Amino acid sequence: MDFLEYSLLFLLIFCSTYSIWFIIYRRTKTSAPTNWPILRELPGVIGNLHRGHAYMTEVLIEYGGTYDFKGPIFTNVDMFFTCDPANIHYIFSKNFSNYPKGPEFRKIFDMLGNGIFNVDHELWELHRRTTMSIMSHAKFQMLLEKTMWDIIEKGLKPILDAFAKQGKTLDLQDVLQRFTFDSITRLLLDHDPKSLSMDLPYLPYEKAFGDALDALLHRHITPQRLWKLQQWLRIGKEKKLMHACEAFDQFIYPCIARKQEELMHKSRIKEEEFAFLNAYIKVYNQWNGGDLGTLQTFLRDTFLNLMLAGKDTTSAALTWFFVLLAKNPLVEKKIREEIQQQLHVKEDENLKFFTKEESRKLIYLHGALCETLRLYPSVSLEHKVPLDHDILPTGHRVSPKTRMILPFYVMGRMETLWGKDCLEFKPERWISERGGIKHEPSFKFPAFNAGPRTCLGKEMAFIQMKIVAATIIHNYNIQVVEPQNVYPTTSIIMQVKNGLMVKVVKRYN
Repeated sequence: MDFLEYSLLFLLIFCSTYSIWFIIYRRTKTSAPTNWPILRELPGVIGNLHRGHAYMTEVLIEYGGTYDFKGPIFTNVDMFFTCDPANIHYIFSKNFSNYPKGPEFRKIFDMLGNGIFNVDHELWELHRRTTMSIMSHAKFQMLLEKTMWDIIEKGLKPILDAFAKQGKTLDLQDVLQRFTFDSITRLLLDHDPKSLSMDLPYLPYEKAFGDALDALLHRHITPQRLWKLQQWLRIGKEKKLMHACEAFDQFIYPCIARKQEELMHKSRIKEEEFAFLNAYIKVYNQWNGGDLGTLQTFLRDTFLNLMLAGKDTTSAALTWFFVLLAKNPLVEKKIREEIQQQLHVKEDENLKFFTKEESRKLIYLHGALCETLRLYPSVSLEHKVPLDHDILPTGHRVSPKTRMILPFYVMGRMETLWGKDCLEFKPERWISERGGIKHEPSFKFPAFNAGPRTCLGKEMAFIQMKIVAATIIHNYNIQVVEPQNVYPTTSIIMQVKNGLMVKVVKRYN
């Protein structure tokens, strides 16, 4: 048999076994996956894809935070799930060198090329050092503030005002995604895509992020031969991923070419101009550890990774923040009171501008955002494969063939970590006795990853979230339509399924 015949045979076996399973499995109530012949535990996953995060939580809590998933025989999709803090600390920090991204990760996330999320060792260190030096620069911080407030005044507020006046429902998740897309594109590429315009235009490259992330998650549970077959046939989620990559390229490459051309015609480059582009051209020229492709390809990989880091993660956190506020009006009231007290703004006065330093005074808002990320971490899981054989703190043995999934979503719902009130939305748990921000170790709260790969944009994300959240909360009432029907997507980035429909009411004239 050739490759195609093997794949078709697998599909035939899968479909017939699944039909039998569907009748039997639906009658059972336990969260423990059933180990079926040939397909083993895959039917349990397929049957719960619509509630993937909840199902994963039930299984891991039932099994004490660690579980060995057995996929169909001969498919190499066995996975080791763990959300034990000791294991997380060990993998991300104590034995960091044994858990690089590795070739398996690069196969699944091939669209990221040689960007920071996809590389290891010296190239990763070079990426990290370069990005950190730019983002910590005072002029970048000033640019961040200026960009954020410009988009709020010219994009976000006019749209919210218009929908409030018309009394129409609005997909707040879509608006927040457009906001973060415009802001990260302006910061990285000095280009304004204007996705947050009054007519809310359809932009294929902005929407491509969702399709790409959806396909990448399914690569984790789909046998490689099967998703490679879909890729070859250009069908299913692989077809969407291809279209997404084409959309990225059609957007990013012209932006890079335009900035390079501007550089060539500039006789004198100001220190703050083209910081990211200049810095990464230097990285490309300095690198001698392997093939990075053409300069344009390397820059494309770099900017796609940074855009992915700064777009959907921040918008997802803000979306869930407003979902939780809708269910907890007392928290919203306390945030409003804090804004008025700390930013010295009256209740009937328009909140227009405050600085990064002033945002640090919003302690309760910071706690509410942390609590949101505890319950709905923007990056729902991490994927690791060890280089060498190892024994984890829990006593589990892993090998270089072990595909490890670290589900951050589950960690926020563990009583052993957060107490019996772990499912409650309580910003107070993040405030110390002295009234400051209470910091939790990253291996307990890995919303921004942990160890050496901790997110470089953590501070930037909090600044963005505080500015947007405070502006909306003070100036508007956000009423979620049918909050009981709000569920997370089964994706790497935890978004609200089918968007977040809201009604906007202005709080002043």
